Amino acid sequence: MSSNMAERKRSSQPRIIKTYEFPTMPEKQSLGQFLYDSSSGRVMGRTAKSWGQLMLFYTIFYIVLAALYAICMQGLLVTLNHQYPRWQLDESRIGTNPGVTFRPRAGGMEGALEIQYVAANKTDVSGWVDLINEFLEPYTDRTKLPPGTNQVICDFVTNPPRKGVCAFDVSKLGPCTADAGFGYNRSAPCFFIKLNKIYNWEPEYYDNVEDLPADMPDDLVGYIKSLKEVERKQIWISCLEDTKSEEKLLGPIEYFPSRGLPGYYYPYLNLEGYLSPLVAVQLARPQPKSTINIECRAWAKNIIYNGGTRNRLGSVVVTMRID
Repeated sequence: MSSNMAERKRSSQPRIIKTYEFPTMPEKQSLGQFLYDSSSGRVMGRTAKSWGQLMLFYTIFYIVLAALYAICMQGLLVTLNHQYPRWQLDESRIGTNPGVTFRPRAGGMEGALEIQYVAANKTDVSGWVDLINEFLEPYTDRTKLPPGTNQVICDFVTNPPRKGVCAFDVSKLGPCTADAGFGYNRSAPCFFIKLNKIYNWEPEYYDNVEDLPADMPDDLVGYIKSLKEVERKQIWISCLEDTKSEEKLLGPIEYFPSRGLPGYYYPYLNLEGYLSPLVAVQLARPQPKSTINIECRAWAKNIIYNGGTRNRLGSVVVTMRID
């Protein structure tokens, strides 16, 4: 009885019907109305107050962002020194094994490791000669050096000046000069071997003729033995044909001004006007119309050597072809 009364009571209560209002599509606006709505005073959908708040927010945001960037950069610059790197030798990413490189290279430092030209083509010849002249310009023209540079001619007896650098004497390059076309017009081209600079690195010399490596070329061994003891403090350079063929394509090789990079140019201390020492290598009679691979290696006790095509250390391969 009671349940029936409850059901009748619920049925007698009015039912609430929920209605949903669907959003109406906004009226289409022309471009002019979007840029400025005269009825509401909105500019591109925003009132002047809304635009002001937005501009204020982004102004504060970018000021704070710029301040954080400036603080980070200032903190970084405080740790840097323009004279010498903070991390040196074993502590640096460069390490203590200098790379061996050569010039000229078409395309600069990132250029291909090859020299190829047609000897009878004056344009080809002048192209390589111009690259060498550009590379040697600081060596031959002192006006290209920073103002106040103190360069002096050093030798194995006179120590380098405390506040100066040793000059490299280009007058001792023999036939590897601009006047001789660096030998390119006579199919006897020159190229220049140098080491990459590592701050405060000093070579350990093979200055004892009884302590020379077993794999050192015989002609280099004989050259070292012919020098005075004080003149043996050099990083030696040797260039050999890098081929598995029994055919000899390279021919005689000559080195200027010597077969080494003298020790008085080291260590490199980032002094104004410092120029890396060079060894000019001339191929006197290379086989024409043949591709010749030449491996040039640097010799010092603390220069690690690793040949091969991958992870090469202590040497560089120059590919030469004269057509």
